[in-house]
This record gives sequence, structure tokens and C-alpha cells, in this order.
Amino acid sequence: MKRRSLLCLPLGRLGSLGALALPLPFSLLTASRAAAAALEPGDRVSWPQVALLDGSRLGPEQLAGQAVVVVFFTTSCPFCRRHLAHVQKLHLAAAGRPLTVLAVARERDPDRVRRHVQTMGYSFAVTADHQALAALLTNRHVVPLTATVDRSGRLLRTLAGEMAEDDTMELLSLSTTPIGRT
Repeated sequence: MKRRSLLCLPLGRLGSLGALALPLPFSLLTASRAAAAALEPGDRVSWPQVALLDGSRLGPEQLAGQAVVVVFFTTSCPFCRRHLAHVQKLHLAAAGRPLTVLAVARERDPDRVRRHVQTMGYSFAVTADHQALAALLTNRHVVPLTATVDRSGRLLRTLAGEMAEDDTMELLSLSTTPIGRT
């Protein structure tokens, strides 16, 4: 499996620059992942209720027995746009399977996120309620960042950076793994 990881790192208050994109080797990302996650791989995820941009809510009842792919992003990050295009393909391929895709916007303006989602044509669930999910899954502020949770509700891993399309599509296998077998 080929891994390509590119990060869009927020630089704080730098005006129009906004973010700096840095290519980082996958080994550097994985070495720091365990120390960065709020939960450790194998820990059970206690899903909070989150408000989705479409006005509905998503919580433990809807996610029970589902594999979950959570992607943290910003609307200004070009790596996030490419990564979310792959995630959209994953979401469409997962139709009818026990796999939920949830994108988490790390932005304060839900209207801006709504416009972005509509413009890009994303049909997966999107929330701007990032604080609850970030506190649960990661304390890193890197985007894109993808967390995977198996069907029994255990955190598998978090991966910082853009994933290649093939790697993203491999996440479909999470829906075929029996509950309790990861």
C-alpha cells in the first residue's frame, strides 16, 4: 500500500497566508500519532451527539454497529479538498454498508462550511461541531486528519495528512469486518 501524506498546518494569525503545506514522511506522522490522540488505538469511542449542517443530529444510536471514518478539514485547505474528493468516492461506494463517513469542519462559520459543502457536492455527513469530536479523537490541529473506528466502536488509528485515493478506498473494508474482529 503506497502512502502519501501531505499536511496543511495552520499557522495562526498570518493574514492571507492562512496555512502552510508541508510534505512529511509517513513514518514521522505515525511515530507521533499515539502521543497525539486523545484516545489510544483500541480504546472504545463514546460518541457525543453532534449537530450536522443539514439540521439533523448524529450520535451513538446512529453509529452503533457502524464503522466510522471521521475527517477533520478546513474549507481553505487544498489538501483537504483533494482528500475529501476521495472520501466522497468512499461514501458513495459504502452505500448500504455499515460504514458512516463524517467530515468535521474546524471552522467557526457554519454558513461558509455549508456553501463549501454544496459547491463541492459532498453528500456525506458534515458537522461544524468540531470541539466535542476533536476532544474525543485528537488534540492535533492538523488538517486533513482522518480517524477510523471499527464496527465495535474502537478507535483503530488517526492519520494526519492527505491520503491517496487507493488508501482512502481501502477504508471500505472496515464495513466488511465483523463486529469485534479488527
